[in-house]
Amino acid sequence: MQNLFECKVKYEKIDEQSGKEKKVSETYLIDAVSFTEAESRIYKEMESMIRGEFVVTNIRKANYTEIFENEEGDIWYKSKISFASVDEKSGKEKKVSNQILVLASDVKDAFDKIHEGMGGMTVDFDINAIAESPILDFFPYFKGDEVNEEIPSNLKPLSEVQPTENTSESDSEEN
Repeated sequence: MQNLFECKVKYEKIDEQSGKEKKVSETYLIDAVSFTEAESRIYKEMESMIRGEFVVTNIRKANYTEIFENEEGDIWYKSKISFASVDEKSGKEKKVSNQILVLASDVKDAFDKIHEGMGGMTVDFDINAIAESPILDFFPYFKGDEVNEEIPSNLKPLSEVQPTENTSESDSEEN
């Protein structure tokens, strides 16, 4: 399960139209284990993207149940979907709502990507809202099979570690 955090970053940016510096506040989504790790990771990501000083002004938990990325998309859209669920105790049908974040080129594309991403779902769902999100980028914890953190040089993968004699003797005694 992902722990997602929305991080607001404030810094000075040169306005493309006027050429003057202006203060901007931008929102990024980070997948992290805790608030502390989210803060650490957003600082690392922003150091590589922003020249000059910046400050992280806010970090809050995000409540997205799914994130659909799309290489052709350039805007993050927040969508609210709902579906019917049956309460096992009372037997009554209730509506369950979820927030989904989708990267798309426009609202129609976001609508299509949600249907495409939810295609394997066996229950019917309704898309109640699709709106442009303030999120500019998403930094997942894993990129493919790789963890985004650099592994310290004093650590080795298990495949490279040779078992010691004590370990193999204790293993054979247990068998």
